[in-house]
Amino acid sequence: MSTEKHKIVSRTEWIEARKQLLAREKQFTHERDALSAARRDLPWVRVAERYEFERARGKASLADLFDDKTQLVVYHFMFAPDWEAGCKSCSFWADNFHGIVEHLAHRDVRFVAISRAPLAKLAAYARRLGWQFEWVSSYGTAFNYDYGVSFTPEQLASGQVPYNFGTWKAMGTELPGISVFTRQGNDVFHTYSCYARGLDMMNTAYHYLDLVPKGRDEAGLPSPMAWLRRRDEYGA
Repeated sequence: MSTEKHKIVSRTEWIEARKQLLAREKQFTHERDALSAARRDLPWVRVAERYEFERARGKASLADLFDDKTQLVVYHFMFAPDWEAGCKSCSFWADNFHGIVEHLAHRDVRFVAISRAPLAKLAAYARRLGWQFEWVSSYGTAFNYDYGVSFTPEQLASGQVPYNFGTWKAMGTELPGISVFTRQGNDVFHTYSCYARGLDMMNTAYHYLDLVPKGRDEAGLPSPMAWLRRRDEYGA
């Protein structure tokens, strides 16, 4: 970024400008707190379907994925059964999962990633990138379709897929998302899902980029994340 194109001021002027921005930041924080409260107040939907997942410990139902917790966060990781590697953008998000699982567990939350690829592929890819969060296979179930992150051949052939509570141009069999569930006794309830830019707040790296002068620096690229690589693919 050239200093010729950016306003340069004295320290005193900078502090005044920073205080003005701080007022806006505080307003945004209060609005975000109110939005989070509204999110928690959403009604719930009882999950009647009996999904069967494959985890390292064997077969598991959706209720089993909670282990001893009453809240479950699922990251819908784009990894179709015929792919040899996980989606690079989902991998970017997954790099932010390291270390948070233990913290979430101490607030009564289980965290898992779920993909349609067979468990052996998920495990091999996790080893490649050094991930240790639990990654579960939904291969052969309707789970990804029911929660709006995988699409049938018929949906793709129509040119439009149901995504983010609307319709999107069909681009492939998988898209990302996050879904939240709670367990009350033997009952499981779906409480929340988000997709597309709704996932943005979960990417720590992006939010650090938002702090620096160039920001995300994606203007003019063929697509917003055209620069992105899996972290072991950047080279020198």
